[in-house]
Amino acid sequence: MSLVDSLVDAVTALPSPLLIALDFDGVLSPIVPVPSEARPLPRTAEAVRALASAPDTTVVMVSGRGLADLAAVSGFVEPVRMVGSHGGEFGPGLADGDASLLTAEQQGLKEKLTQALTDLVDGAAGVALEDKPAGVAVHVRNAEPEVGERVLAAVREGPVTWAGVDSIEGKAVIDLAVLQATKGTAVEALRERLGAAAVLFAGDDTTDETVFRSLRPGDVGIKVGEGDTAASHRVADPAELADVLAALARARLPA
Repeated sequence: MSLVDSLVDAVTALPSPLLIALDFDGVLSPIVPVPSEARPLPRTAEAVRALASAPDTTVVMVSGRGLADLAAVSGFVEPVRMVGSHGGEFGPGLADGDASLLTAEQQGLKEKLTQALTDLVDGAAGVALEDKPAGVAVHVRNAEPEVGERVLAAVREGPVTWAGVDSIEGKAVIDLAVLQATKGTAVEALRERLGAAAVLFAGDDTTDETVFRSLRPGDVGIKVGEGDTAASHRVADPAELADVLAALARARLPA
């Protein structure tokens, strides 16, 4: 039996109600040079929509992207639900009241953070800032290695050390937020709110390890790609994950 076959057996045996939480970039969509051009693989999108319509199954995108950005690039609408900003924003069907969590003090800190990062990366070729509802991400994926490392080092020595700023490092990115939130705490909150008997989570980045470490016996964690992980299973790439999600959709939909 192949590793993928073994994983399919594990996910199709998951009990109901089931929470399926999925990162987006590098998981449903391949990593692309321009983040706004990311799109889910067609087979993946089909499987996600099918799963969201299955009985006793809730599908939630859990991403570092802001909610509006995540909705735009994924193309998903309800019943697929969304959590953005590493758990800082809960979308429709999940949020209690206003999805924005920033106080006036936090909003002021965010404006100061944005200006400092703008000044810091000025003129650095290939470096991009991504504005998010709860903070700013510094992307160096398209920069020369020495430029990217210089910028990230300056960010670590500067804004990362500020009181009230929470930072998360991923692949060629540092995400800075003015509130403390992780994907792990978000998935745990979803588990309790939805009364899920089990959780399936798939992620590819270091930021997803907070979820993998929080999973309980009977849950399934899937690491997409290479790298150390606390996940119980691994697939090579988004295309291989599409196979797993498609098999799970077939198992959970009525014949």
